[in-house]
Amino acid sequence: MFGKHTKVLLVGSAIGLLNVVVTNVYLAGRPVGASTSYPFVAGVALNLEATEYFAQIRNAGSWEFLFLLGAFVGALAGAVAFGHFKLRLVPPLWAELKGRSATRRLVWSLVGGFLLILGARLADGCTSGHILSGGMELAVSSLVFAGFVGVALLAAARRFYAGATP
Repeated sequence: MFGKHTKVLLVGSAIGLLNVVVTNVYLAGRPVGASTSYPFVAGVALNLEATEYFAQIRNAGSWEFLFLLGAFVGALAGAVAFGHFKLRLVPPLWAELKGRSATRRLVWSLVGGFLLILGARLADGCTSGHILSGGMELAVSSLVFAGFVGVALLAAARRFYAGATP
């Protein structure tokens, strides 16, 4: 229905509008982000709500949790609506490149997810916060971060896809 460039334009416009709505001081008044939701959920689950750290992240964490929940539900609804949803432990490309072991796939998914969230917490924000919000504000630190993310992405993809059939 839409051409390749039209989709990119629509998605880019939607992200821009989302950023305007989210960062508007009368609506949410905060940048787009997601990483604070993880320590927020852990704090609620482990009954750590009385701690000083939890008090610092309460507002951002609860908002980001709802943001991520909405993103998950929206993505799931879109995948189901367009017939793209498939529940499987080992995707075909992973099976081709790394084997069919569901255990290995789950272990590496957990390791990768842990490293991702650890890096986001150490950087005091996630890629959505740094690249989307900071990039739209032309923050130098966010633009430098985006450059390093791009380099790391290319290096990781080159290593992961080594031996893949085109």
